[in-house]
Order: sequence, then C-alpha cells, then structure tokens
Amino acid sequence: MVDEFAALRAEYTAAGLSEDEAGADPIALFRDWFDQARVLPEPNAMVLATTGDDDQPSARMVLLKGLDERGFSFFTNLDSAKGEDLAANPRCALLFPWHPLQRQVRVTGRAELLERDEVAAYFATRPRGAQLGAWASPQSRVTTSAGLDERFAEADARMPDAVEVPPHWGGYVVVPDAIEFWQGRGNRMHDRIRFRRATPGWERERLAP
Repeated sequence: MVDEFAALRAEYTAAGLSEDEAGADPIALFRDWFDQARVLPEPNAMVLATTGDDDQPSARMVLLKGLDERGFSFFTNLDSAKGEDLAANPRCALLFPWHPLQRQVRVTGRAELLERDEVAAYFATRPRGAQLGAWASPQSRVTTSAGLDERFAEADARMPDAVEVPPHWGGYVVVPDAIEFWQGRGNRMHDRIRFRRATPGWERERLAP
C-alpha cells in the first residue's frame, strides 16, 4: 500500500537557473529573487535553524528585517530559546521557502549581535502593541494566557507614551559563508547554484540536484 504522503507529488516546470543568470554576486541575485517573491504572503519569512549546548537542532520561522553587505538581519528576544542557542553556538542556517515560485534559498553562516543603536532604530518602527509585547512575553518560557495579559497591561500602564527597548530584546545579522539558490526543474533535475565566500568576493559552483 502506498502511503498517502508518498503519493503526493508535484512536477516543477519553471525556467531554470544558469550560471550566467546567477551572476557573480549572491546578494544581488537574492534581491532580484526577493523582488519577484513579493507577490507571496510574507516573502521575508525564513526558517532559522540553530543548535545549542545540547547539540539538539531546532528550527522556527522568523522575519528578515534587513539585508546589507554584512548579511541577513532579524530581531528577537535574546533570552528566547533561539537566543540561548545562538549564545552557545552562533553557527546557524536560514531557509527561504518560496514554494509557489518553485524556489528556495539556503544560507549558512554565523549570527552576530547587532549594535544597540540599530536595535533601537528598528524597535521605534514597530507598532505600539508589538513594542509592548516585547516586554510582556517571556519568550519560550512556560506561561499562561492570563499571565501574558497581565504583563501586557502592566507594561502598557507603565509606559503610556514612548515604549523603551527592553534590555533583553535585540537583533542578529547572519553573516553568510555560503548562499545556495535552488530552482525547481522537471524530472527532479533541479538547478542548485551555490556561492561560497572567498578572498576576495564569492566562488560560484553548481551542485547536483
């Protein structure tokens, strides 16, 4: 008997990705792909994979909030499970799963803390409710709905005007040492173009599907 999951199958028919199309700059290619992915819901959603002291892999969705010559930035509670993992082992991986475009982008690298002025600048752009939520949520800790509501109300009453940046809230930039672009093709002959950091610039190579 064929399992119901084994029977699920989709054929990839999108155009491929040649070396010429990939170019020599993975950040430029990522920006081009991201612009095309804007038609999707939350195109900046990315899977962040980490390991901590116990060597147990863990993965969750976070949101890309910045991209520059350093790498890919996101913000979070530094005391969360992901924050504890990255404090123990800054090596991590990112995955952008753009399924409707038959594409994915994989990033491996090292997470570095963002400067507090960068954190404050981004925090100021968040809606007030999200700012208060950063104070109210002891992220990744066991809690109750009533307890969260109480913490939110307390923060709201304590800061009726501007909301301060919590000391436990910050951001990371994932400095990539490799970026892989995956484009689905027919017969599972997918295109995989990987860029690895070199001195200077990037080294480009094709991987077997």
